[in-house]
Amino acid sequence: MNVIAHRGASRLERENTVAAFRRAVALGADGVELDVRRTADETLVVHHDALLDDGRAIVETPEQELPQHVARLDAALDAASGVVVNVEIKNATGEPDFDPADTVVAAVAELLAARAEPAERWLVSSFRMETIDRLRALAPHVRTAFLTVDIDDDMLARVRRHGHAAVHPWVGNVTATSVAAAHALDLLVNTWTCNDPDRAVELAGWGVDGLVTDVPDVILAALAAARRSGATPE
Repeated sequence: MNVIAHRGASRLERENTVAAFRRAVALGADGVELDVRRTADETLVVHHDALLDDGRAIVETPEQELPQHVARLDAALDAASGVVVNVEIKNATGEPDFDPADTVVAAVAELLAARAEPAERWLVSSFRMETIDRLRALAPHVRTAFLTVDIDDDMLARVRRHGHAAVHPWVGNVTATSVAAAHALDLLVNTWTCNDPDRAVELAGWGVDGLVTDVPDVILAALAAARRSGATPE
């Protein structure tokens, strides 16, 4: 099971920063997860919320006026060199940067295409199906994933019909049955956000493909111990 650092090593460094991504790689995480938005001057930056701490909307703020800790997407990808990067595209209705035309998707596709790394390094996800559908239309070689709270047969069938590679359900709703159902459709299951070592071992035993966590060091140690004891497969 791949251990994916949620917004980087976000318990040890400020989340979604270059430092957090570098720390995650140093800890041995298999991948990192990050959130991407666009600024007023169409720069792709990494930030979870649509608003900065001072209340300014990122989409209404030029990149040069952002706080120093807000990383450009290309700098974040550089900081996570050598591991898989799950790029979550933020484009939710009700937020100031919502764009039904998914302008941000074209910019993400262009940036990833300009980099020298193989497409297998990227996994682009969103809670909005139309957003990852657009990414697939522009960059069909890049893997895509549907973010969701629930996981059920109808949703899995929809994700499969749309040609996406993975489903990313909330950890509290993942069961052995739902993992098996996803795998029967050739969908990967990467769950968020698990910080409980015992739950991580259980998920690994069910065959979950990836686990997003704030504490990659803790989860990596728990999984290694479980493998040594034979509790989970190698």
